Amino acid sequence: MIKMVATDIDGTIVKWDTGFSENVKQCIKKLNKQGVKVILVTGRMHCAAMPIALELRLSNPIVSYQGGLIKDFGGNTLYQENLPDDYAKKLIKWARKNDIHLNLYLDDKLYVEKDNDFVKRYTDGKFVTYNVCSFDDLEIHNVNKLLAIDYNDAERVTGWVNELHKDYPELYVVKSTPYFCEIGSPNAKKSKGVEFLANQWGIKKEEILAIGDQDNDIELLKAGGIAVAMGNATPELKACANYITDTVENDGFVKAIEKFVFCPSLQK
Repeated sequence: MIKMVATDIDGTIVKWDTGFSENVKQCIKKLNKQGVKVILVTGRMHCAAMPIALELRLSNPIVSYQGGLIKDFGGNTLYQENLPDDYAKKLIKWARKNDIHLNLYLDDKLYVEKDNDFVKRYTDGKFVTYNVCSFDDLEIHNVNKLLAIDYNDAERVTGWVNELHKDYPELYVVKSTPYFCEIGSPNAKKSKGVEFLANQWGIKKEEILAIGDQDNDIELLKAGGIAVAMGNATPELKACANYITDTVENDGFVKAIEKFVFCPSLQK
């Protein structure tokens, strides 16, 4: 019996640039009514995930920053794993040297050094404001994560991920969309966030359904007894799943829930 659904947001329950389908809203409403804990597990900032929770009438804690931060609905911090200060400073220098756009997240606030099209596109429709300043003017402490972005060259982003894996194997570096290279604490993983909450509630791994669409969801799927990849997922994520559902455009989330939660006999 599934007691927890741990779901990614973008590309899983939220269509790119179009929001929720009515079917997703009704599905989550039914899960809530049945007492299944629906947990948002996202790379987004906590402040950018809260409006999603409110729209879906979810009051459970939110796992944000790839698992680096868990806050309850009242804003109390339950779990936090920041990027160590010295690494953050080194990576800021790396980004400047290579002319890389970098988002810096401090205490759930977004800072950039240039007000360009990348940050405008990133924040559009995500309930996020940002601050433009030199990072030298900030105290580099309590860094939630760093995000390197290039919307024009996905292969360049892949190159950053490979480079940082080699230079900083001790950090968690992942390509979370074709355009995003995320850098965080080694303990800032979606799996750890889900496991933390499951332990709090006495929920076993086999009672968890985890679902996502990007490489950063590989860790998320590790936490689920049922590991579901969206039809629009990366090949790498699909290889880690024990079930592949339909795409986000075709309500793949809803179809997976119907199969494993509402009609478990369909598993056979």
